[in-house]
Amino acid sequence: MTCALAKVAFGFALALSVSSCQPSERTASGTWKTYNNQRYGFEFPYPSNWVASPMPDNRDGQAFSDPQNSAVEIRAWAGQRLPDNGSLGAYYTRRTKGHKKDRPKHSKQNLTTKQGVTGELQVDINSDTSFMTLTLRQGQIQYNWQGRSPSQEFPDYYRFFYYIATEYRVPPPPK
Repeated sequence: MTCALAKVAFGFALALSVSSCQPSERTASGTWKTYNNQRYGFEFPYPSNWVASPMPDNRDGQAFSDPQNSAVEIRAWAGQRLPDNGSLGAYYTRRTKGHKKDRPKHSKQNLTTKQGVTGELQVDINSDTSFMTLTLRQGQIQYNWQGRSPSQEFPDYYRFFYYIATEYRVPPPPK
């Protein structure tokens, strides 16, 4: 079986195993807080016991890690879209640390958040670290949310990541 076929099969099996859009048992204990970005106005829920990383100087986003496993992280950021193709550019490269950079140039709108905003949800299964990345675009702003974990633990966090992605909120588009 080729590597690409194995990834597709794993992704399909993983998707079938998701029985609801609620956080997994592993991560659902405790209470939730909501991070609100003052610069770009997006927000998302995170477990109240998760540890915040230092905020970048440009205040474009925030990351939180699981206090019991710092390799598990959720983060969100926003920025001005590039005029040529709207790619994530340096933001994405800096935040994914070695993640594949061959992202598609054209978005596939495959997720609608509870707020009613459509965007692209992409799951990347790699040998060491796997990612779930949500990209939403409104006007000239691109909003991004990402969950990452060691690949062998990704099935344990999939529902948790998916839940947060669907709860991600952005400000209304300018009129």
